[in-house]
Amino acid sequence: MIHEELLKLEKLASLVSKKLETVTAENEQLKARLAELEQGIEEKEQEIHHFKNKIKISNIVDNRPVNPEDATEMSDLINNYIQEIDHLITYLSE
Repeated sequence: MIHEELLKLEKLASLVSKKLETVTAENEQLKARLAELEQGIEEKEQEIHHFKNKIKISNIVDNRPVNPEDATEMSDLINNYIQEIDHLITYLSE
């Protein structure tokens, strides 16, 4: 009787071990998929940000009214681009 109970417990332990391996593998796959999706979302957010900047620049070029926050942001962005260009020119002239 004790021997039968031990055999049942061993069988259950084996089943639990196999299930744990399966769940662990599935968890790793889901983590990898989540990382891929998060990276995709980040890329899409960057694309949206760049697209918004293009719209703001287009509005400025077309002399359309732009709200002050966007104008300040664009001014800062343009200043950063100018600084980067200056750094590149300095680097290339050396």
